[in-house]
Amino acid sequence: MTATSRALDLAQLAARAADSKQGEDIVALDVSEPLPLTDVFVLVTGRNERNVQAIAAEVEEKLIEAGVKPLRREGRAEGRWILIDFGDVIVHIFHEEERLFYSLERLWKDCPAVPLELEHPATDSA
Repeated sequence: MTATSRALDLAQLAARAADSKQGEDIVALDVSEPLPLTDVFVLVTGRNERNVQAIAAEVEEKLIEAGVKPLRREGRAEGRWILIDFGDVIVHIFHEEERLFYSLERLWKDCPAVPLELEHPATDSA
């Protein structure tokens, strides 16, 4: 099973919204095989709490404009790890320390990456 085209489109929209607010290390993972509840995780890093909150607000605004309402959101007050569940797509916006600590990419390493088209693509520092 693979992510639906709708989920892929929403992930792209969320990633572009995050990118427009200087989100960093934006990655999308197709988690449809192991998780029956959602298709795609979008992972984003913000530089600080305010940036994490701004990214979350932009992602939510753009998806609502596209007709998708969040089912659930967590972590907005703290601004360290904000999770926004849009059903087909779950967006995780992390402060850098939380992203490193929880390392979702490592936990879901067997899931394929979803290609994203971003205005400010991540550069590989390796």
